[in-house]
Amino acid sequence: MPRVSQDQLDARRQEILAASRACFARHGYEGATVRRLEEATGLSRGAIFHHFRDKDSLFLAVAEDDAAAMVETVARNGLVQVMRDLLAGAMSPDTTGWLGTQLEVSRRLRTDPAFARRWAERSAAIAEATRERLARQRDAGVLREDVPIDVLAQFLELAYDGLVLHLAMGRPAGDLGPVLDLVEEAVRRR
Repeated sequence: MPRVSQDQLDARRQEILAASRACFARHGYEGATVRRLEEATGLSRGAIFHHFRDKDSLFLAVAEDDAAAMVETVARNGLVQVMRDLLAGAMSPDTTGWLGTQLEVSRRLRTDPAFARRWAERSAAIAEATRERLARQRDAGVLREDVPIDVLAQFLELAYDGLVLHLAMGRPAGDLGPVLDLVEEAVRRR
């Protein structure tokens, strides 16, 4: 029997995550049945669940993957850049899948206490990356000093949540660049 390399296993896992992200975005958590996940991935349930314990673990892995990418972007470029990236790719399948995942995470946070406990660590990582980035920007003299870092972070998080909802509702993204300019200007030193 041929051996499968770790790189091949990792690549298959990423393929499953990408196809499952689209399936969860299109059908929601409950609607993304195992049959639909099989169709989306082109794999059997055995192949899918060789990589993930169950559907809940698969969904959490999709959401964690998205959160890790967001933490990386926030740490490197800030939360406003995450919003600009969302706008730039608003109509791409990757972005629409990501938006659907975010909405499903929001719904499950309200309705599933076990999921909310598991998700708290990921959410804290994003918030911490935002605050650390803001602190570095303030130390560099870029951010305004009359507003506490926590308030600036909450302001940016609210703007981000609003953008996600706006795009998820299918509203046009084309005219929001100047709005993000205003958000960014609001936190900068004058």
